[in-house]
Amino acid sequence: MSTLVAGIDCSTQSTKVLVCDAATGQVVRSGSAPHPDATEVDPEVWAAALESASSGGLLDDVAAIAVGGQQHGMVALDGAGAVVRPALLWNDTRSARAATELIAELGGPEKWADAVGSVPVASFTVTKLRWLAEHEPERAARVETVMLPHDWLTARLSTDGLAGARTDRGDASGTGYWSPSTGDYRTDLLRLAFGREVALPPVAAPSSPVGRTAAGAVLGPGTGDNMAAALGLGAVTGDVTVSIGTSGVVAAIAETPTADASGLVAGFADATGRFLPLVCTLNAARVLSTTSTLLGVDLARLNELALSTQDSDGLVLLPFLDGERTPDLPNARGLLTGLTRANATPARLARATVEGLLCGLADGLDALRAQEVPIRRAMLVGGGARSAALRALAPAILGVPVVLPEPGEYVALGAARQAAWTLSGDPEPPAWDVPATELPEAAPATALRAAYAEVLAKADPMLQ
Repeated sequence: MSTLVAGIDCSTQSTKVLVCDAATGQVVRSGSAPHPDATEVDPEVWAAALESASSGGLLDDVAAIAVGGQQHGMVALDGAGAVVRPALLWNDTRSARAATELIAELGGPEKWADAVGSVPVASFTVTKLRWLAEHEPERAARVETVMLPHDWLTARLSTDGLAGARTDRGDASGTGYWSPSTGDYRTDLLRLAFGREVALPPVAAPSSPVGRTAAGAVLGPGTGDNMAAALGLGAVTGDVTVSIGTSGVVAAIAETPTADASGLVAGFADATGRFLPLVCTLNAARVLSTTSTLLGVDLARLNELALSTQDSDGLVLLPFLDGERTPDLPNARGLLTGLTRANATPARLARATVEGLLCGLADGLDALRAQEVPIRRAMLVGGGARSAALRALAPAILGVPVVLPEPGEYVALGAARQAAWTLSGDPEPPAWDVPATELPEAAPATALRAAYAEVLAKADPMLQ
């Protein structure tokens, strides 16, 4: 009888659970439950969603469990372990001014990059703590512990409870107060942001057990969603995961840490002891759905329209519909330019939408190259990767070979792989096969990339 393990993906939009064979990674069964569409949420929602997603005894016979959670979210607890306020999520940009102030107070972006490998933006936990201290001082005064979403949910699963909470180096690297290069918390940066120190979960080794569930399953340390996705895909040095979901993520496996003072590349750690330099955009798959709504068509028809024309005839879309993280323009709005009577057609707008989305991700690849991160191929995943137009245009716009892994819940799969690794005690994760299709190669779309860059440069003052 095969040993079963479970991976949990506590994402922005939902909780997903995969139960897998520990030896092969084959998915045996699964469950899911939605989250509210919000930028702040009571963590109890995640616990309720997990209970719903795992109903019917889904987890009864698993030997190990791990959680992959949305990065950066601020879970603030009082001395009794009660949640002080709804968790601020990664996509909550109210702390944008706090990020700017913290950068200046430490002495500039170079100081932050040297300290923690990243320059803080509104997504980072450290900026949310500053916002809390300034805007909700009475709540801030009650805070004694700060966790990340995956830390909190893992602790809820453990018989040790919140007192035994642990985090991992991957998710800790997105806080803004933990250093991937030294492996230590920077409590001085915590004091800078919040005015005082609070308790933080110890950082567990990548495959270290951190507790057991009431049913006896071993708990892996868990990790952030981007780190879990890379683990689920089996990404190695030279692989770049290009994930097109609620956010757009370009993340590479690297052997050494990065420190990008420009702020474009976040110098994260991964879930295996290596590093995960990452570029994140706020606008990804929902750009496609927004344009489809604007045109009054479904996504399938949007793809047909985009592929029905050879180019967008000078129409350029900057897809910053919800503000933007990369480039750091939290108050920006989308911009459509180059409109003429000739190109004012549904097909050209559909094409420009796909091109704009991919150009933003291609800029992310260029930012990784500037940090001397090796890039061999791109692995295209996420809901947006189902778009036929996006798949057709990706090789030319990204400018590297592109592979399309089979559709799957790779955050949950990566968490399950970590659970299997924790259970085995082996020095490396188990080898799970991930089938993938190579997309046809294409000549780099240099003219299109140049046009997008020109519009962005000229529009930047308007987007601030």
